[in-house]
Amino acid sequence: MNKTLQLSLTPEQAHKEDLLLTMIAEKLQISVDGIDSFRILKKSIDARTIHPKINMTVAVFLTDEEPDALYNKSFDYQQVGDKEPVLIVGAGPAGLFAALKLLELGLKPVILERGRPINQRVEDVNLLQKEKATINPESNFAYGEGGAGTFSDGKLLTRSKKKGNIQGVLETFHYHGAKDSILYDSNPHIGFDVLPTIIHNIRKTILSHGGEIHYEEKLSKILLEDNEVKGCETEKGNRYLSERLILATGQSAQDIYELLDEQGIALELKAFAMGVRVEHPQTLIDQIQYKTGTRNPYLPPAIYGLNERIYDRSVYSFCMCPGGEIIPAMTGTEEIVVNGMSSSKRDSAFANAGMVVEIQPEDIPAAFHRYGAFAGLKYRQHIEHAAFIANGGKGIQAPAQRMLDFVKRIQSTDLPAYSYQPGLVPTDFHKWLPDHIYKPLQEAFFRFNDKMKGFLTNEAVVVGVETRSSSPIRIPRDPYTAQHRDIKGLYPAGEGSGYSGGITSSAMDGEFVAEKVVEFFTNP
Repeated sequence: MNKTLQLSLTPEQAHKEDLLLTMIAEKLQISVDGIDSFRILKKSIDARTIHPKINMTVAVFLTDEEPDALYNKSFDYQQVGDKEPVLIVGAGPAGLFAALKLLELGLKPVILERGRPINQRVEDVNLLQKEKATINPESNFAYGEGGAGTFSDGKLLTRSKKKGNIQGVLETFHYHGAKDSILYDSNPHIGFDVLPTIIHNIRKTILSHGGEIHYEEKLSKILLEDNEVKGCETEKGNRYLSERLILATGQSAQDIYELLDEQGIALELKAFAMGVRVEHPQTLIDQIQYKTGTRNPYLPPAIYGLNERIYDRSVYSFCMCPGGEIIPAMTGTEEIVVNGMSSSKRDSAFANAGMVVEIQPEDIPAAFHRYGAFAGLKYRQHIEHAAFIANGGKGIQAPAQRMLDFVKRIQSTDLPAYSYQPGLVPTDFHKWLPDHIYKPLQEAFFRFNDKMKGFLTNEAVVVGVETRSSSPIRIPRDPYTAQHRDIKGLYPAGEGSGYSGGITSSAMDGEFVAEKVVEFFTNP
């Protein structure tokens, strides 16, 4: 038999198995020898006092009852080599999870990825980081197998309210190599050092069950006949035929929006967000959040999440990376875009987070509205180029300012230690960052400091710009069939579709679209 217990533990008790077993035995009023095994079901940190507690739910097995089944879910992937093909453009979370769902449901995924396989992509981003090489426009932190999420913190939280099986996404990652903790941690994450192995394992699953993956195959045309998909063509001149195409290209693939527009496929302007990335010493965030001078060695690096309503718009933290680093996330030349990532250990000396401001269509300057659905995208490109100009055109070095100087509009004469390997250049953000982004951030930093005393400090650095937290374009689709509003057989999915953001919500969206594709084959 098994029992489920709720425990409140010290960090050391939660970390050390012998101490945890002792606590379980005391709770059950039995000896430790009477416990066959246990599995953690939920785990969270309560840091409201100077003595943080670990809240834990555990399943305790007093006899041998196959407890591994709690963690080791199996998946019924079918052999689909001779089944109907479904084209998937893009091998990010939406594309890969769409492919896995098709395997489960009995159709053949054929993935076309513009970038390179994960091992070669790792080489490209390392070259970009460490040697400040010219950016490879098809293999970088945004493009390539695994998508932009591969080089991130690997956080698996989502604000998405959409229906979807979040636990199923976690179980899929676990099945392909993620550690047990993503199944029970309240803030699950994987880490950029582990994600490439997981992506490689997902590739093996797809290929071993009859699916296909074709790299360095950039979409150049969707083959249409009477507003129905018949296949697609790539820049290499290769044609792939299917009456169903899942478009999972990600929001950084700006040229895909242009391709759709050229083919007369409808797009829509939508709200999005832009801002900066802020980096603190991790020790400072630990002191604020754990209310102590030195973090308990059994506690993880502290995290935070901040949100305020300012000037009738949301200002919030995004993609917070404890023990992480800031990375170059641009996909072209003469633009600066930054993002954050951290390893599974989260063991760097820095903590960073995007700080972004909600941008509604009416916030976009009038000059950009002549571009119609592209107004937000063109405005975003304008801000990214302004960041490039602000760094003096110095390659991929990013403009930066001490945080307190930022709110006081003071030019920083120097910068604190930072993680951004290509280098930072001092700037004065208020001189080039638009007021409807700068002023809400300025006020937000004061308010965030009210919530986290010590947050607003010149020990922190503001780095520009964080512009790709959400897509400025939506590819309209029917909510029931998931097909494009006007094009039969075209299924927009993931961040690039404008219907999701982040790893988990994009993965769920990919699964949702794949299920709708299968419905067509079952009930055309």
